[in-house]
Amino acid sequence: MSRAFTREEDNEAIADIGERPISPHRNLVTERGLAQIEAELERLRKELGKGERQEDRERLATASRDLRYWTARRESAELSVPEADSDVVRFGMGVTLEGEDGGKVHWKIVGEDEADPAKGSISHVSPMAQALFGKGTGDLVTVNGKEWEIVKLTTRE
Repeated sequence: MSRAFTREEDNEAIADIGERPISPHRNLVTERGLAQIEAELERLRKELGKGERQEDRERLATASRDLRYWTARRESAELSVPEADSDVVRFGMGVTLEGEDGGKVHWKIVGEDEADPAKGSISHVSPMAQALFGKGTGDLVTVNGKEWEIVKLTTRE
């Protein structure tokens, strides 16, 4: 097999990395989420420059794809800050829940790109967040067959 044929195959594989899907939901973001988008855009611009200097086609393709994604997310971002005196669950708030077994969990409701359940943040389009919106302390919500009581709301964390 000739080198030219191998390089052509490599170029096809690089060109076929695909686009990152953009969510059809509103792109609500917290102040922290907006800062994360800005930081990612800056990082990717630097990555693109490195790829160009090194003539690394795979790095260029990946950085270009991710830059298109984050640029679109920045353009559609809607900053939402909860009112400090809100007594019902809204986007950007922290919610402490107590389960039927007495165990407690705390979630902060954030944008899709910011969500990280392992670190205590869930997307505003998640079933849990959807069940919580508009509810207040003492209200019960059921998600996936499990009942939770809202025991505390926080607007700043």
